[in-house]
Amino acid sequence: MRFFRLYKTFVIQHIKKLMEYRVDFLTGAMSFFINQVTNIVFIGIIFSQIPKLQGYLFYEIIFIYGFSLIPKGLDHLFTDNLWKVAWFVVRKGDFDRYLTRPISPLMHVIMETIQFDALGEFIMGVILVVTASVKLSLSYTPVSLCLMMIAMVFGALIFTAIKIIGAAIAFWIKQSGSILQIFYCMSDFARYPATIYSSGVRNIITYVIPFAFTAYYPCSYILRGNGPLFCIGGVVAAAVVLLAVSLVVWSQGLSAYESAGS
Repeated sequence: MRFFRLYKTFVIQHIKKLMEYRVDFLTGAMSFFINQVTNIVFIGIIFSQIPKLQGYLFYEIIFIYGFSLIPKGLDHLFTDNLWKVAWFVVRKGDFDRYLTRPISPLMHVIMETIQFDALGEFIMGVILVVTASVKLSLSYTPVSLCLMMIAMVFGALIFTAIKIIGAAIAFWIKQSGSILQIFYCMSDFARYPATIYSSGVRNIITYVIPFAFTAYYPCSYILRGNGPLFCIGGVVAAAVVLLAVSLVVWSQGLSAYESAGS
């Protein structure tokens, strides 16, 4: 109960902050929105020269692209504070304050910030998925919709787990933002069909840093009817395994943590 009371307090504080800084929120949300529009225009230019990309039509690519933004946006909305741990919180010695609360330091870090400008990313993803679904005349059943929701939630957990691992590395080396950035940049590969990449890249984004499960594999089930056991079950399995690994890495890093400062 204490956890939920604290979380409620954090949420109320963030909403009040959002109301106070509406211009900052709108600016951040619009910047994400404009960035994604630019990428869509680029995809359109490519398809003006070719009819298909590895057998995928324009709106199928748009569907995958839009789908990839939804779990990423969810993760961005709730866990963006982990970037601060990776970049400067540990290095400056400011992590000590997370050890003074009667809750898990990891939960404290996550709850401390809600990044509302991520709504621009999330909303853009929803718009693209809905638009592509209409253009492709996709029909959904209650089961397929449920599996889509599951894939989105567990896809977001894949992003979160990778951020936890990246942030936890800072406990040993004091600053791990650049390492986390390298990991996170791999998520760009999830915006397009994994089949367009070499086998090496495809294996990395499937089995090592499994960003392909955040968009491509769930979409291959929705668009092509590929096996749900791998395409959806794989998302759940990848998220659970990666999240378990991330918690172990965080715990080990926390044990090794020594206060630092400039």
